[in-house]
Amino acid sequence: MRAEPDAVVGDELSPVSLVELAVRRLRSEILTGALAAGDRLVEEHLTRRFGISRAPLREALRLLGQQGLVEHLPRRGVRVPELSARDVDELFTLRDVLERFAMRTALPLRPGLTLDAPAAELAVMDRAAAAGEMLEQAEAHRRFHLALVGLAEHQHLLQVYEPVILKLQLCMAVNLRREAQQRSPMDGVARHRKLFAAVVDGRPELVLAELANHGARRFLS
Repeated sequence: MRAEPDAVVGDELSPVSLVELAVRRLRSEILTGALAAGDRLVEEHLTRRFGISRAPLREALRLLGQQGLVEHLPRRGVRVPELSARDVDELFTLRDVLERFAMRTALPLRPGLTLDAPAAELAVMDRAAAAGEMLEQAEAHRRFHLALVGLAEHQHLLQVYEPVILKLQLCMAVNLRREAQQRSPMDGVARHRKLFAAVVDGRPELVLAELANHGARRFLS
């Protein structure tokens, strides 16, 4: 199998898998705050900056739209979503309800079901926080919560939950960045370790108590 070159050469993207590489570049800029909520993504500027044509860029923007990281506005182009306070409150409230339902359904775990997936993401969060890799930490954070909900083995629940957490990933990335400015980056990891330890314990009431004090949006305001 031919090895792919690096995603970025100077400021231009390499010619291999241009769509995937454009997605990675834009996703990184959005989640790290280089592109802020409300910023417009102008095709002409991006094609020049990345050194690609409009076709792969448009496909990348379409995929990012499915992930909730950009929104396409009729006759007004594409921008980074700008969620209102009500949007954020409703999405976090819905996330809380779905996660609590998932934990009530999942615990105690059925025989043979392991905690390998959330444990692996927690380890990635730990390493990323220690290294100051905020994007990698945010990604692992999202996957950690997906893995916890996946323990319920409820396919329709996952289908409802995943779009919600995708829409919230911008807020969660901002939350992690602001928390890191005010506290040790490891504080967020410690909070998730407590939640994971409660899941390992297997008692739903402990997990629900940790979820109630999880502080998902404490640094957003």
